[in-house]
Amino acid sequence: MYLILGLGNPGPRYELTRHNMGFLVIDTLAEKYRIKLNQHQHQALSGRGEIEGCPVVISKAMTYMNKSGVAAKALLRALDIPPERMIVVHDEIDLPLGKIKRKFKGGNAGHGGIGSIIEKLGTGEFARSRIGVGRPEDGGEVVDYVLSSFTDEEIPQVNEILEEAVRGIEETLKELNKKSQQTEEQPE
Repeated sequence: MYLILGLGNPGPRYELTRHNMGFLVIDTLAEKYRIKLNQHQHQALSGRGEIEGCPVVISKAMTYMNKSGVAAKALLRALDIPPERMIVVHDEIDLPLGKIKRKFKGGNAGHGGIGSIIEKLGTGEFARSRIGVGRPEDGGEVVDYVLSSFTDEEIPQVNEILEEAVRGIEETLKELNKKSQQTEEQPE
């Protein structure tokens, strides 16, 4: 079993903001694989299904971004999944809009949601799908920028980004599953 956790802020006020890119990707993934996000538990909205032959739980943390570790820890514990079998999907201001990077472990790079997860789990040993949203061009406040909605001009590009992010998650799942199978096959 794998956990794919999207980060964002709950509520209609934040629905289409840059900071909710993780939620938008989870919604796209759920739609593609017909996974209903209808289980409200462990401070998350979740659904179960299968992606690339792997059993998965896809979730949106229903905590605010900087408390994402609470939901991540509760989900992993309830599902009895180690952090190495989790993919966290989140916005990334250090990447331009449209750039997506996969990462398999590391620090928080200044991201409050990732920092919360690392703090609560005591490890950075989990995969991430970092979805670029860029920085404010005018040197404005980062908080205001990430909590702003995408412009009408950006929406077509955002739709393409969501599809590309889903493909990246599929690839990450395949890689994690391959690593997991290799580990299980090695004798002790």
